[in-house]
Amino acid sequence: MIDMHTHWKPAEVADALRARSREPRILRDRDGVEVLRSRMGEEPLAKAFDDVDFHLRRMDRQGVEVSVLSLLGSFCWIEAQPVDVSGPLCRRVNDRLSAISEEHPGRFAAFAALPLTDLSAAAAELERALGLPGIIGAQLPGNFFLTRDDAEATRPLLEVANRHRAVFLIHHGPRPGDAFPKVAGGTDNARRRNGTLDMQASLSSVMVTLCLTEFLAPYPDVTVVVHNLGGNIPYEVERMDHRSLLDTPDEELPSSRFRKAKVFVDCNSFGPRAIEAAVALYGAERIVCGTDGSAFGVDWTRKALVDAQIGEEARELILHRNAAAMLARAGATAERARAAA
Repeated sequence: MIDMHTHWKPAEVADALRARSREPRILRDRDGVEVLRSRMGEEPLAKAFDDVDFHLRRMDRQGVEVSVLSLLGSFCWIEAQPVDVSGPLCRRVNDRLSAISEEHPGRFAAFAALPLTDLSAAAAELERALGLPGIIGAQLPGNFFLTRDDAEATRPLLEVANRHRAVFLIHHGPRPGDAFPKVAGGTDNARRRNGTLDMQASLSSVMVTLCLTEFLAPYPDVTVVVHNLGGNIPYEVERMDHRSLLDTPDEELPSSRFRKAKVFVDCNSFGPRAIEAAVALYGAERIVCGTDGSAFGVDWTRKALVDAQIGEEARELILHRNAAAMLARAGATAERARAAA
């Protein structure tokens, strides 16, 4: 298994978390013990950050060949700080992610964190990070791509990525300044509304922007991966086709355009029926494995792929071959760039 969607909690931001006055932050509990407090509650500092050796042992137990690391959502606050704060923090995180990849050849790659309050600075950091061993691209919040107008702001990043044949993981999340999460904690079923209903609807909008417009056309060498099977599109596309036949009968059907688009999706968090629907729509050659990087996620994903009625070739494409080709392409380009420098 190559896991293209492995979230990471970097200890390199601990001092910055201690300096914060609101969540997420590190503070001392009633017993004087340091804890990480976030909107999800409190966590002992000993468990608040990821450990490379622990993760490698778990990868070996569960048959994960490569983990592609990206910031866990609750750590993406670093990208939303003023650029004088976010710039150094992102560089520190990216340097460490690269070092992890270099220290353990063939086991890790990584998506860079970027200072997203200034997209010129973000483009500069992406350019720098793509020169580091193991960095194959960047993780970007999905709210940048909810509509084509929203996506226009990301063109400086896409231009850099296109030159380097880089990969973007587009993950559900806010742009700096966006209200997030949308549903307040006191609302009934808030976690399900935010973590499934809003997330999946937002990812569907991302896919409509990326696949049903020509926004990506100028960037043929950029690889884009949208997580969670690209939202609800595999289930919504039949209605889209029906409406298209009624409303715009001269246009190419959405199902055809989704199938032709070069956007990849990952199978994180979904079961066999959803994977089957995604294979039927996108084709197995457009799906990669993703697990969030958790032990539960790996087990869930493996079982879902075993139970899905998609055939062994499709299973192998999703578990390994699609991601291996993606990593090889990005890695070869990065190696040529480092050699030229």
